[in-house]
Formats: sequence, structure tokens, C-alpha cells
Amino acid sequence: MSKQQAPLPLIDLNADTPCCPPLAQSQVPAETAAVLAPAFKALGDPVRLRLMSMIASAADGEACVCDLTPAFNLSGPTISHHLKTLREAGLVDAERRGTWVYYRARPQILRQLAALLSVEPAAAAKA
Repeated sequence: MSKQQAPLPLIDLNADTPCCPPLAQSQVPAETAAVLAPAFKALGDPVRLRLMSMIASAADGEACVCDLTPAFNLSGPTISHHLKTLREAGLVDAERRGTWVYYRARPQILRQLAALLSVEPAAAAKA
């Protein structure tokens, strides 16, 4: 018997429809949990949660790293590390413009995470 794990099935975290039923309605399949866990882990740090909030709530839909860094009593490289973690978890997109990097939240993935955490009963969710 081989100890190699089968490749994870593809779960489209960019889809507008939920990837799976909410936790309150059904157990999360192991494969889905493995795909979603990095995003939840990334948000499990207070600095990254604040950064995500700042980016997601930015008036223009994007935030410059030059506006994010002064909000923290941390070095620029530390903020960059946290932003890289959010990017690698698929929560934000980044675009370099000159010397600055601008970050945008990926709303579909945030919707997927929110839908999974919904505690609405099945009947109320369909209403």
C-alpha cells in the first residue's frame, strides 16, 4: 500500500457559489478543509486580520502598502511578510506600480469563507 496521498480535488475558491454547505449544516470534507485551512490560518494572526480588514474596507477597493505600514508599530519587512502570507493564502491580489505595491481583497474567497462559517439553519438559508 502506497503512503502517497492522492492529489486534492479542485475546489474553485473563486466561484460565486459556496464550495460546501455551512459548518452548521454538514461536516466539511477533509479535502475541502485542506484547501480552506491556509486562508483561515492566515487570518488567525492579529496583524494579518487587521491588514485584511484595511484592504477589504479600502475606499477604492485597494490599499497601497504605503498606507498600510504606518498603521502598525512594525518594520516594513515584517508588514511585507504578513502581506505575502495573505497573498499566498489567496486572500489578496497584489499589483506593483512604480515603487509601491497595491493590494486588493479577493471577494469570492472571502464569500466562501463566510458561507462556510454561516450558522443559519438550512431552512433559513434557503428563504
